[in-house]
Amino acid sequence: MAEDKLLLRIDLQLFADEKTEEATPHRKQEARKKGQVAKSTDLNAALVLLVSMVMIFVLRNYFLENTGGFATLLLGHWLAQPLSQENLWHLVTELFSTYFKVMAPVFLVAMAIGVAANVGQVGFKIAPESIQPKLSHLNPLQGFKRMFSRRALVELVKSLLKIVIVGFISYSILRGGVETLFFLVDMSVFESVEVIAGLTFKIGMGVIAAFLAIAVLDYIFQRKEFEKSIRMSKQEVKEEFKQMEGDPLLKAKLREKQRQLALHRMMHSVPEATVIVTNPTHLAVALKYEVESPEGAPLVLAKGAGVIAERIKNKAREHDIPIIEDKPVAQFIYKNVEIGQEIPPELYQSVAEILAMLYRMRGKI
Repeated sequence: MAEDKLLLRIDLQLFADEKTEEATPHRKQEARKKGQVAKSTDLNAALVLLVSMVMIFVLRNYFLENTGGFATLLLGHWLAQPLSQENLWHLVTELFSTYFKVMAPVFLVAMAIGVAANVGQVGFKIAPESIQPKLSHLNPLQGFKRMFSRRALVELVKSLLKIVIVGFISYSILRGGVETLFFLVDMSVFESVEVIAGLTFKIGMGVIAAFLAIAVLDYIFQRKEFEKSIRMSKQEVKEEFKQMEGDPLLKAKLREKQRQLALHRMMHSVPEATVIVTNPTHLAVALKYEVESPEGAPLVLAKGAGVIAERIKNKAREHDIPIIEDKPVAQFIYKNVEIGQEIPPELYQSVAEILAMLYRMRGKI
């Protein structure tokens, strides 16, 4: 029997460590600080490729004019110059200047789209911890484990799928336009460039459309993997709750201590009461009224039900404080007026009658 209990306890401990709970907002925030976010690099790359392809196709005449001007300068001027270090330096400078002039619009737009795609997925967040060197990355066992992980398998499948898609789309489009390529020799330079640009654009857009579909699926997969990676065990949730909200047992003890102190202060003020109003057995309310201050309404010094009501009445008997039964007044004050507050105007008449009865009992009227 003892062995069965021991095995059961061990099994329950094993289940307690399982990551079965969704990550709390605090856990997600901590993961974000470390740079752990759900992000698909394929989605960024696909969007950048799409915009770059569109930009290149739209600006093809701009590219052709600038590269044509450089080719004319190269063939008509630079090749006629003697080969020297100074001339070679000028040629290289002109080459890079033309290249950046031609490609600058594409680079700037692609960079903007890349940043926007990244911010759209994870928001604007700088996480220095994500680039800090970690010794765990040099662990061969961890590296071997990552090589054969589920994520690595998905990346392999994506890479193979991309190769197959690029090959299939390129073959399908070229097969339909291969006859046109045979007539390039009879076309002008601009016509040839237009034909080649059209085929390249078709291939590129087909490939990018497929890449976008893969990227969307990859983004969904990355989100699921991220949510799974930051799951918490029941014990972790409890520990976090204790850290964020405080130990429930300690908070309960603190509330009990505060209640006892409040009760002690309330009972300590009962001897100052003018009258105790009851209903008559379950509720008791202690009221204080100073004749010297007629502009002030009676004040509620204490109130309670059950055992506390009995303690209030016993305390009143010890100090010869009158106890008068008035169910409506006692119930209303107990439910609607807090300790330390004056009674509301709707009770003025009823309480005045109680005080008048009290003064008659004492022979003051």
